Amino acid sequence: MTNIPLTRPGRWLFVGTAGTNWTCVVVRIGNSRGIRIPKTLLDEADLPEEVELHAQPGRLVVQAARRPRSGWAAAAKRMQARGDDRVLDESTPTKFDREEWEWR
Repeated sequence: MTNIPLTRPGRWLFVGTAGTNWTCVVVRIGNSRGIRIPKTLLDEADLPEEVELHAQPGRLVVQAARRPRSGWAAAAKRMQARGDDRVLDESTPTKFDREEWEWR
């Protein structure tokens, strides 16, 4: 990988080729900071439009956003196959159930 000096502040610097580590400059965006991710790196990562970010010491981790409840259907099928899908507590009738509810 070759380091290229940044000649003008605010310009983007990308160094690297597909399959290698990339170096880029962190820039100001209002009160925040940002980086621009090269297209080849995004293509290699195969990330969707929505991602999750989390910080670890010395790094930011970017990964595909997980959909809420993804995997629940498969987990429910595994529970049913093991017999783990039974109701744990008996239902407790309420005053509404005893006095007002009518089956039609």
